Amino acid sequence: MEYTFEEVMKYIEEEDVKFIRLAFRDAYGVQKNISVMPGEMKKACEDGAPINARAIAGFEDCPYASLYLKPDLDTLSILPWRPDTGKVLRMFCNVYTPEGEEYLSDTRTILRRAIEKARAAGIEFRFGTESEFYLFMKDDEGNPTKIPYDRAGYMDIAPADKCENVRREISLTIERMGLIPERSHHEAGPGQNEIDFHYAKPLKAADQMTTFKMVVSTVANRYGLVADFSPLPLEGQPGNGHHINLYAVDEEGKDVVTYAAAGILERIREITIFLNPKDASYARLGNRNAPDRVNWSSAGESELVYIETYKGKTRVELRSPDAEGNPYLVYALLIYAGLSGIERKLELPAELEQDAAALPGSRKEAGKLALESDFVKEYVPEGILREYTRM
Repeated sequence: MEYTFEEVMKYIEEEDVKFIRLAFRDAYGVQKNISVMPGEMKKACEDGAPINARAIAGFEDCPYASLYLKPDLDTLSILPWRPDTGKVLRMFCNVYTPEGEEYLSDTRTILRRAIEKARAAGIEFRFGTESEFYLFMKDDEGNPTKIPYDRAGYMDIAPADKCENVRREISLTIERMGLIPERSHHEAGPGQNEIDFHYAKPLKAADQMTTFKMVVSTVANRYGLVADFSPLPLEGQPGNGHHINLYAVDEEGKDVVTYAAAGILERIREITIFLNPKDASYARLGNRNAPDRVNWSSAGESELVYIETYKGKTRVELRSPDAEGNPYLVYALLIYAGLSGIERKLELPAELEQDAAALPGSRKEAGKLALESDFVKEYVPEGILREYTRM
């Protein structure tokens, strides 16, 4: 839904909003924000709200001392856990230079440009997500532990599944913020959970993932727990994946997602550092059912890309990413890789190809592949590339 400034200000008045959080993200997708009062909104929308650029990861080489946040009015959402009087409103922002130009190292801008390129090519992408996280206990002083909240297993129910009420509150909170989770359940690890989202347009999907992580952490804290999205929180237990479901059609509505999947397979080794940015990411890959080869199949086991056709619609699921990745940057690179496959009508390799290359086995190897990639250099700003490949 598109809002005008006047509509937003009327909403702020009617809902008794006293603080507006202007949210943005660093190079890794970690949400940051500043708060302004309603009287500052006109200035923020017209001129932007200043931030100290060089204090943000990925912005250190910024030639400007200050950058400016301009809110995307269509992303407004009340934070439901704040008081009903003097409410808090959150809006995602785009980042601009003092000259009013888009700051090219802002990953939301990178994604918006990828969407524009896809639109110019007559291609529409959508993304759905399946995100896993653990819930751990806190000690008597409120510090995080590695003690799982329960010992339940895959799709168990209460009373073994003690996480049920937490997942329900997360889903209801997200719904109050205008997002609709598709399904949720207990995962295979002790205290491990999964909540999935329907397909959404890329920018909304990235905003959705950012909101989701914030809500999960906030609700867990209210229960005296800590949420852990890291790739492998517990040795010997399943890791946390962030499986990405991909949908792509051309301007005639024709399904072109298998071409996109072929393009992603072609580029996956070069872009893995952005999908799996932490050292622990590589401990997860190849562990249990997490993939470690550049392959695909319709089996739904441990392949990198799972392709399923159901009732005439094809679903492509990429299974290597984890939630430490920046969704704006990840979705942008998947769009660009997908477009390269669609433009050439690239065919998939043989299913479960025997000679399939291995995914990078370490962050160092993944960084080296990114630094050597002309594809990455074309779409990832130098400062962000340097941030991700700094060992």
